[in-house]
Amino acid sequence: MSEKKIMLGNEAIARGAWEAGVKVSSAYPGTPSTEISENIVKYCPDLYCEWAPNEKVAMEVAIGASMAGVRSLVSMKHVGVNVASDPLYTVSYIGVSGGLVMVAADDPGMYSSQNEQDSRMVARAAMVPVLEPSDSQEAKDFIKLAYDLSEKYDTPIMVRTTTRLAHSQGIVTLEDRKNVEDKVYERDIAKRVMMPGNAIKRHLVVEKRLKDMANDASSFAINKVEYNDTKIGVITSGIPYQYVKEALPTASVLKLGLVHPLPRKLIEEFASKVDTLYIVEELEPVIEEQVKSWGIKCIGKEIFTVQGEYSANMVAKAILGKGIESDAPAQAPARPPILCPGCPHRATFSLLKKLKIHAAGDIGCYTLGAVAPLSVIDTTVCMGSSISTLHGMEKAKGKDYIKNWVAVIGDSTFLHTGVNSLMNMVYNQSTATVMILDNSTTGMTGHQDHAATGKTLMGQSVKPILLDELCKGMGVKNVTVVDVYDQEKLEKVIKEEIAKDELSVIIAQSPCALLKSYVPKGKCITLPEKCKKCGMCLAPGCPAITKKEDGTVAIDDTMCNGCGLCMQRCKFGAIERVSK
Repeated sequence: MSEKKIMLGNEAIARGAWEAGVKVSSAYPGTPSTEISENIVKYCPDLYCEWAPNEKVAMEVAIGASMAGVRSLVSMKHVGVNVASDPLYTVSYIGVSGGLVMVAADDPGMYSSQNEQDSRMVARAAMVPVLEPSDSQEAKDFIKLAYDLSEKYDTPIMVRTTTRLAHSQGIVTLEDRKNVEDKVYERDIAKRVMMPGNAIKRHLVVEKRLKDMANDASSFAINKVEYNDTKIGVITSGIPYQYVKEALPTASVLKLGLVHPLPRKLIEEFASKVDTLYIVEELEPVIEEQVKSWGIKCIGKEIFTVQGEYSANMVAKAILGKGIESDAPAQAPARPPILCPGCPHRATFSLLKKLKIHAAGDIGCYTLGAVAPLSVIDTTVCMGSSISTLHGMEKAKGKDYIKNWVAVIGDSTFLHTGVNSLMNMVYNQSTATVMILDNSTTGMTGHQDHAATGKTLMGQSVKPILLDELCKGMGVKNVTVVDVYDQEKLEKVIKEEIAKDELSVIIAQSPCALLKSYVPKGKCITLPEKCKKCGMCLAPGCPAITKKEDGTVAIDDTMCNGCGLCMQRCKFGAIERVSK
């Protein structure tokens, strides 16, 4: 009897890659895709896996492994697909040797993202086929199928998941690892060198490939027809399939496992056998628009939103006009977005606020510097954008305009896409100040290592990239490394650097308080008899410190890790740090 195990969708994807015989995996951490790599590393030494500096690099590593003849995996969240799109659009023309699969994890509802884009639309534009599983078992199975399809049709394959699938659990049947022989490398300039003359010919190959796949797809087992009452027919895929089955248990359903290219013959046949056809898909009307373009009458976004996650109740209300839940779901207590107790970013932002300095922000934990009570960050666009945004402001308005501005970016994000932005500042003679908030980890996605931490995904100790030397190597003359909890020195450095008429970088260092290697400095305690009730210790907004009814403050010793920020803010000695 086969072994069964309860697995997260991401865990099942990792298992499927291992069972499929994958030998190389590359990724950049990004919720909701991160756990794929964190689980696939458990299968070493059967395969090699790494954290890459960004998704473009990860994609290119996977492409190289495929060209060398082995099966490779690259995984990322949906906004990472944007970063990887340059090689993605071209490898679609090149095709594969060993199977090449890209996992794109979308985030309907924007639980941890700055936008809600639909990766299926990117895949259509890139002419890359897309599979979409609906539970953990399918997550494993579809990954394995994706490699077979990749090699059969000579194409990279995208497997699209969403937050709900990535982080939900299901029962998965485990199988053995497939022994896949490496493909023999054969030099093929016409196929692998995408200069115009070759690319024109390869484009014809891609168009034919998609047509062939669309014709074949009507017989693919992953496209399932479930005929019941034919008064209502639903075309759906992925997680929305689960909602449809719960909301409309008697309806006929066409569940698509391949969502691009669409199996037109199968869809036309299904549509002809139902009275009213609905299309249920989260986010954009990718399936709906194609079906309507074929002259098939159907109902989709007329009654469904293009925003956020769906639910069984939403589907029932939209189609039947009534919900299926008798009682309102229990409401969890609200958790306000706030930096953790002892977070070094708070120490930096509280100083910037004190100095009335604006910050061009970036993607990371430190984005929370935009909310009260810190309210320092004015802009956030995408990974690495803080530096380029500030540079643009200077070029638009002049040096004086940015004298009360800095760009803030984390260490992992700086290595992701900040390096090029800083290079642009050097090249185009910026006079701005950049602050690299170095907390020695990729904090927001769960404390993954990166090139400056000195450890790889596989646990190997390596020589870390030194951020100060990297900046100096690009030509930045003014580079200062400072401990964020040396508040007096940090304030002095900030004032000095923003006053200069040339580019400067401040590397504000202190490890994330949630790192396993972090050693707390003790606990801070209050001395109420010395408290003047001025509230200065409350200004940084640490959740471990609260104001009592009499105006004095209290520190929760279960939350405090003794960072000492509140102690430094107090001018009356009413807070001290003790060893505990």
